[in-house]
Amino acid sequence: MEEKFIAAWMQNREKAAAFGARMRPVDPATAMKTAHFVLGGSRLSDGFDALAKAGHLELSLEALAVDRRFTQLFSDEEANNALSRLLDAGYRF
Repeated sequence: MEEKFIAAWMQNREKAAAFGARMRPVDPATAMKTAHFVLGGSRLSDGFDALAKAGHLELSLEALAVDRRFTQLFSDEEANNALSRLLDAGYRF
C-alpha cells in the first residue's frame, strides 16, 4: 500500500509542475516519513498554495491523504489536518 501511495504522490508532483507548483523532490525511501511529518504539523505541503490557485488541489499531498485508497496509512489526526486544509482552501470533493 505504501508503494502505491508513494507512486501516486510522485506522479501527482510531476503533474503539478505543469501548473507551476514548485515542489522539492521527495526521496521514495523517506516519503512516508515526510508525509507523516507534513500532515502531523501545521505547515502546508509543498506547492499547496500554487495548486489551490491553479484549481488543482487534487494533486496535493493532503488530497492523497484523504483519498480512500490511502486513508489507512494515516492517523485520524493526520487525515483531519489534511481535510481541514483542503476545506479551508475551498476544495470540493
